[in-house]
Amino acid sequence: MSDQPSGMVPTAGAEPDLAHHGDAEATEGLIDLAVNVRQAAPPAWLAGPIAATLTDLARYPDPTAARAAVAARHRRHPNEVLLTAGAAEGFVLIAQALRGVRRPVVVHPQFTEPEAALRAAGHPVERVLLDPADDFRLDPSLVPADADLVMIGNPTNPTSVLHPAQTLATLARPGRVLVVDEAFADTTIAPGHPGEPESLAERRDLPGLLVLRSLTKTWGLAGLRIGYLLGAPELLTRLAAVQPLWAVSTPALAAASACATTVALQAERAIAADLAADRDHLVARLTDLPGVRVVGRPASAFVLLHLPGASAIRAALRERGWAVRRGDTFPGLGPDWLRVAVRDRNTTEAFIEVLRETMEA
Repeated sequence: MSDQPSGMVPTAGAEPDLAHHGDAEATEGLIDLAVNVRQAAPPAWLAGPIAATLTDLARYPDPTAARAAVAARHRRHPNEVLLTAGAAEGFVLIAQALRGVRRPVVVHPQFTEPEAALRAAGHPVERVLLDPADDFRLDPSLVPADADLVMIGNPTNPTSVLHPAQTLATLARPGRVLVVDEAFADTTIAPGHPGEPESLAERRDLPGLLVLRSLTKTWGLAGLRIGYLLGAPELLTRLAAVQPLWAVSTPALAAASACATTVALQAERAIAADLAADRDHLVARLTDLPGVRVVGRPASAFVLLHLPGASAIRAALRERGWAVRRGDTFPGLGPDWLRVAVRDRNTTEAFIEVLRETMEA
């Protein structure tokens, strides 16, 4: 389309597999660098409340206490919180509830479920593709002015780019719903910043803003399914109207309450600091390898690599017992991209050695 901004493309031609996710890579017996979920067991202050609910499962879930806890954590009113069965359910609710949108736009590369949910609901999706030569940084001018639904991740999966909150805020305007996927926001850290740098979770002044959050990554709760949406009450009411009854289980509600406590927030910041150190080590070791390009300055629990012949190298790594995430299922990437999860330094050292041997074979 000649009237589209540079970087704007419709979803036509050969399509990546939007339904492919890292769990399909991390099959039994492989060392998992494909899934972005922290692998440590939940701490006692989290595991205890979850386990305690198992004696009270005859009662229907009541989200009142968990909603209040999450709201307090983000300095919001409870009616500005909608709890969901994992962040992925949030995308489905958005797609189903906002059927009146005319021009939905998804900024890629990013998590593929937002687009998949929109397409499943019959929306004609357009893509803004960020430039790898610019380290996939957001250029707001690429987003059409008349887009009435815009979806973007921050920090973005799979690029690990953390966009400035001020830049994201320029995308908000009356008549538009701006969805910012902050599923990995709790993995971010910055010197001199006490909380999550660049998060919009506490912003109540931006029209149409929906912030989506997940508790499954840092706390290793992918199997429990717990996330939430933050936004204006009138917008969340529309989403709640299409949500199934009792969508969030009692154990998941207990997890939401526990993860909003002061103890949890202090632990989260410590985990993010340790993650940053492990990530810096991984990046330094990767950049020692000829031909490997690490995108920008990764900010989350994974890094994105450009590596010629990555598809064949990924297959060879699997034969050697290692799982990494293919990049060609993300719009805007291709077969020469890999996503690698940050793990402890010993795992990184072992991986780098195997990767080096694989590249030299």
